[in-house]
Amino acid sequence: MRKYQALNSYQVKTYLKLFLLVFAAGIAAASLIYTNQLVESLKAEEREKARFWADAMRVLSHVEDEEADITFPLSVVMANNTIPVIATLEDGTINTYRNIDSTKLRQPGYLEQRLELMKEANEPIELDYHEGEKIIIYYENSILLTQLKYYPYVQLSIIGVFLLLSYFAFSYSRRSEQNQVWVGMSKETAHQLGTPISSLVAWLELIEDDPSNYNDEVLHEMQNDLSRLELITERFSKIGSEPVLKPLSVHAVVTETVGYLQKRLSSKVEFTVKDESDDAEASLNAPLFAWVIENLTKNAVDAMEGAGRIDYLIYRRESRVIIEISDTGKGIPSNRFKTIFKPGFTTKKRGWGLGLSLVKRIVENYHDGSIIVKESVPNKQTTFKITLK
Repeated sequence: MRKYQALNSYQVKTYLKLFLLVFAAGIAAASLIYTNQLVESLKAEEREKARFWADAMRVLSHVEDEEADITFPLSVVMANNTIPVIATLEDGTINTYRNIDSTKLRQPGYLEQRLELMKEANEPIELDYHEGEKIIIYYENSILLTQLKYYPYVQLSIIGVFLLLSYFAFSYSRRSEQNQVWVGMSKETAHQLGTPISSLVAWLELIEDDPSNYNDEVLHEMQNDLSRLELITERFSKIGSEPVLKPLSVHAVVTETVGYLQKRLSSKVEFTVKDESDDAEASLNAPLFAWVIENLTKNAVDAMEGAGRIDYLIYRRESRVIIEISDTGKGIPSNRFKTIFKPGFTTKKRGWGLGLSLVKRIVENYHDGSIIVKESVPNKQTTFKITLK
């Protein structure tokens, strides 16, 4: 069943990547098509402008009356400030030109070279000039039209390079985060195993120093430590799989976890559990939820530097069960209320920043609940709030 679910998840990611690729290709194609349509429209418009310019030049060349009104054809000629134009007679002799770089006209053969380029750029326009004589208009696309023609390719290339760099940066970041999580998980495993193993070693040393110390209470505590080792194994086996949730007493799970930790953490920490929920039940996976309480408790002890008070308050709000865990530690800045749950975040010199990330994952992903920092007063109190169904 797990293999089937994992395969489905992989297929979903594959289909999503394929969809995004096709969608991006569609956007690129639509952009190119639309731009090409604009280019063709502007190209046709510039051809008409070149024709109007040639007509105006023809009209001006036939004006014999000095008092004739040549305002309109002259304005048409002067209006062309963008389209390079060269007009020749039928025998190829250059008659006139417009919008040609004047600084290069002094170069021998420059105008003829430009004419050859215009012949390749666009189909020439032929107009009747004098009786039995024609004038041929050659022209190039304006700078604006040329820029518009190549703009989408430049734009898509820049976007493509940006996306490629972003992809590599994201992949590197993701791999680094995964490596950090794996390292953190291995250290979390050692951290989890450390408490019961250290406790067992302490019990054995106590018995070795004086065999008379061995009694039912010691045996019971050693059995608790062995049970804790089994619990830790069960916790890690459930990571990545769908946990089974059962209606359980929240108070019982919290009390059992706190009771175990109380005897193994600093004796200078005072623990109180208060239940105002009338022993309410919630859908829980006991091993995983106990891990949440344990991590929050150990973080609180670290924040108090091994001395202070931790209060556990359980109450109901309509169909929800709320657990608030408060400590008298150094507090959390308000601008870090959300970032503390991210993998890698830690304020400890020897920390690995995975505990609260696991807590958030267990509460939200596995129990469909929520966890937040309700409040934090520097060097006075910090309260975590867990909401469960």
